Amino acid sequence: MLVAAAVCPCPPLLVPEVAAGAAPELDAARAACMDAIGVLAASRPDRLVVVGPAEQSGRGTHAQGARGTFRGFGVDLDVRLGRSVGDGVNDAAGSSADEAERRLPPSLAVAGWLLDRTEWSAAPLEGLGVGEPLAAERCIQVGGDIAARADRVALLVMGDASACRTLKAPGYLDGRAAGFDAEVALALGAADIEVLKGLDEELAYELKAAGRAPWQVLAGAADGAGLSGELLYEDAPYGVGYLVAAWS
Repeated sequence: MLVAAAVCPCPPLLVPEVAAGAAPELDAARAACMDAIGVLAASRPDRLVVVGPAEQSGRGTHAQGARGTFRGFGVDLDVRLGRSVGDGVNDAAGSSADEAERRLPPSLAVAGWLLDRTEWSAAPLEGLGVGEPLAAERCIQVGGDIAARADRVALLVMGDASACRTLKAPGYLDGRAAGFDAEVALALGAADIEVLKGLDEELAYELKAAGRAPWQVLAGAADGAGLSGELLYEDAPYGVGYLVAAWS
């Protein structure tokens, strides 16, 4: 059963080494992410599952200790998704060495950096990269399967809102973006799983909202869990909606 969830944005700029000058405008987002992960640790989970958007090569499961890198963003920085099994953390999934060496998609690499910053040791973990095309019904089903993996499951959900909030945004300005992001922010703050389940897949795609599928995985996992939510951060400093929330 799902006992807690943290929702965080996943831009590589969240990592100071990637952001020249450490992008101080994201300091509040970084702090909120740390607070949200603290809620996960406080829930005393048996297992943590980290979910984030991924391109084709990064989709599927990623073992505890899997490697990620930010070298593609011009920074000589590598990360792991939690401490590897060889570091003394028991991996209940029993993942193979080949899985452990599979490269993390950027969203899970950012998650690995966040978990390292918080010195995560509360429970074994694994990652799941989900593709943008994954239909809502399938996302919800995947979430339900995740929640059934242990008595106490926690989720770290990585994903950005729309990328169309300003003229200089990656997706240019779209008048629908602010309303879409506001709807998602309200749903995450209220742990409203029905709103998340019902997000418009086509609209999310057009607005380049990479978090749509991970949020719907969360909605499926939280079905029947009775969790309450709190929105910890909401802003769009680069024309991309960044949201941080904690459910417990």
